[in-house]
Amino acid sequence: MDVYRLANARRADDLTGTGARLTGGRWNFIGAPVLYTASSRALATLEVLVHSPVSYVPDFYQMLTLRVPEDSLQSVPLDSLPDGWNGLTPPDAIKSITQTWISDNHFLLLKVPSAVVAGEYNILINPIHPRASEVVILDKRPYQFDPRLLRQ
Repeated sequence: MDVYRLANARRADDLTGTGARLTGGRWNFIGAPVLYTASSRALATLEVLVHSPVSYVPDFYQMLTLRVPEDSLQSVPLDSLPDGWNGLTPPDAIKSITQTWISDNHFLLLKVPSAVVAGEYNILINPIHPRASEVVILDKRPYQFDPRLLRQ
């Protein structure tokens, strides 16, 4: 299965989940290494832009295509999530889902609903899972955002 990651060019090759470990994210507590990817290039783009200032179009990104083993995938059903899971400040309960997934260490991948685009999914990768070495970068290219995406 192929997944997509839009990353700062300086750290594009880092698949260790360091950024999420240092800053936390919607689906992980600070201290938990997780690699965030998307099910499509378009979703990867929107997931980055939603965190960018409106007047700024980043110009130092690369789009990665990663091949991951789909036989090690756990899914989080949308109807199992608490109210507000997709809000600006998500409840810690959704981070606890990821923490349990990391601790159990049964699955390399966690498929979670996107908070940015209803009906789309992000794929979280556990970089400390025994099968993490099976995640490979198939393609990496400089990525230019279309400036119309951030028109004021």
